[in-house]
Amino acid sequence: MQDYLIVFIVLYMLLEFYEVQWQKAGTLMDMLARMYRYYHKNVLLFLIMHPTFYFAVWFLFYTHYNPYALALLSFKTADIVSKIIMIDQVFIKKEISKEFAQVLLTPIGPYLPYVGLLLYPFFIYMASV
Repeated sequence: MQDYLIVFIVLYMLLEFYEVQWQKAGTLMDMLARMYRYYHKNVLLFLIMHPTFYFAVWFLFYTHYNPYALALLSFKTADIVSKIIMIDQVFIKKEISKEFAQVLLTPIGPYLPYVGLLLYPFFIYMASV
């Protein structure tokens, strides 16, 4: 498995970069609005737009349920679930508190969306060694 470690990390980083590019925006509200466009068309389309989740599922099986691979899948699952919950609250139910609205309208730093490019490969590395 260590022979393919670089391939796994590079592939994951490419998939994560794709996700960052289609989700990237100046605020969380803009980011949610971009995601909602796909969610509104079809929930399945929204889920397909997250290829790193499917990579994480495959990687969990490939590593025979390694705890680090499980952590990677857990983070990716929590990420998608939290996005769906926020989309539901903001765009479908339209029930957001004043404080939550302020958080959504706060500008995001230019490098924050890229944190996953640095964080998640660590789990792939640890699961592979």
